[in-house]
Amino acid sequence: MDIEAELSSVFSQRSSGPFLFLGSGFSRRYIGLEDWEGLLSRFCLTGRPYAFYKSSSNNDTPTSAKLIANDFHDLWWTHENYEFQREQSADLITDKTSPLRLEICDYLKQKELTEIPNEISKEIDALKECDVDGIITTNWDTFTERLFPDHTVYVGQKELLFSNTMNVGEIYKVHGCCTKPDSLILTDEDYHDYNNRNAYLASKLITIFVEHPVVFIGYSISDNNIRELLKSISLCIGKENIDKLRDNLIFIDRNEPASGPTIETSYLQFDSIQIPIKVVKTRNYVPVYDAIAQFERKLPARVLRFCKERVYEIVKGQNPDKKIAVIDYDQVQNKEDIEIVFGLGVIGKVGETGYKGIASGDIFEDLILNNKNYDAKKLIESTISLLPKQTKFVPIFKYLKELGITTKSEYEKSGLKLDRLANRKASDFATASIPQTLKYARTPFSDFLNTATEFEIFSMTPLLPHVDTNALGDFLRQNYNRLIGCNNKYHFRRLMAYYDWMIYGF
Repeated sequence: MDIEAELSSVFSQRSSGPFLFLGSGFSRRYIGLEDWEGLLSRFCLTGRPYAFYKSSSNNDTPTSAKLIANDFHDLWWTHENYEFQREQSADLITDKTSPLRLEICDYLKQKELTEIPNEISKEIDALKECDVDGIITTNWDTFTERLFPDHTVYVGQKELLFSNTMNVGEIYKVHGCCTKPDSLILTDEDYHDYNNRNAYLASKLITIFVEHPVVFIGYSISDNNIRELLKSISLCIGKENIDKLRDNLIFIDRNEPASGPTIETSYLQFDSIQIPIKVVKTRNYVPVYDAIAQFERKLPARVLRFCKERVYEIVKGQNPDKKIAVIDYDQVQNKEDIEIVFGLGVIGKVGETGYKGIASGDIFEDLILNNKNYDAKKLIESTISLLPKQTKFVPIFKYLKELGITTKSEYEKSGLKLDRLANRKASDFATASIPQTLKYARTPFSDFLNTATEFEIFSMTPLLPHVDTNALGDFLRQNYNRLIGCNNKYHFRRLMAYYDWMIYGF
């Protein structure tokens, strides 16, 4: 199964970009961090093993943490190994759990990327290319912030609840962070307070879960924290609206079947409510991250957050200033004097900077409808060349031809670095297999267009032996406005990219 194509199709049906929801398995995969029980075991230093605390708490991990904290408190105050820490942090100790919190946080701050297999390194590189709308995490470490340094961080449930969040360009660390030891949700008392406010947290996050695809990484479907949060969200939106979550909740499961990666539909049951979810089973997460990176947005998440924040301030303020600035969005950073920047309408002539704002969807439209009058050189240099490397399908040959590049040798001499888009063969554009196309092998192409399903046209056309490009062009032009917004628009784009290659390519 081509999980990248399937997930890209799911994401393309949403107007809002994906959120990531990251659990302990995420940090374990990439920085070798222990799970919660493993972390607690590391600080069982008073002669009693973790199993002692586990049995003493009747197998309740938060209670185990409290018992460990009580014993560790005495050790921390008396043992010579912690003399330096006492000198540095004694004034930060507010209760018996404070020493354990401080030492856990110091340990987590020191965790860096270790020697990792090449395949995992590729995943991290792919993940860095994802301009996600935001991240929710129960992890205490700072790996997420290092991956997404431009996102604004909210630490702890209270900070999130009492802040004017924008739901874009943000990281929500709902269980606290090692940068603020008192914020950690560690003991049974912490969880009691946290659960008492869980309904308020759910109401704060409900817009995200309804409007955005949420990709869960590093969690088990049976994780109690996740189930409680989703249960609260389902109660907030009501049984009659539960279908709004369909295709929005996507769990990544590393237990890939022997037959290869799969995407399955499942359900989470809460009393009389069933929440539909998708489960992606794969050992390799690169296709997942590539699909996320291909989500098309007009502005980077950090810039969109900047704009939303300034709009909020203008609406909230009684006397908004009349300051206006015209700047490139790449320069939107630390512009505290700017209330908001708006662009309404379309400028007749696109300037040098304007080409950076052209989306791949605009290029597809120009390919089929020929209505943009782009400068081919500027488009290639300032738009196509700057697209994320995960963007695998975008028209390019039409514009290469306008530059006089019509052969592979001419392309190689041009010095352009677009090999992933320029070095093509027909099968690159297909999602079907050759055996699936056999039933149409002897069918005239015009008849194929009239009898096949739309998905068959999208997925099989590149593999058919006799494609009539004139008929294909007519089909694309006649159906463009209808199909560009259909559920299979990702596959429709692949077909348009194939048409570009067939008509103008080499």
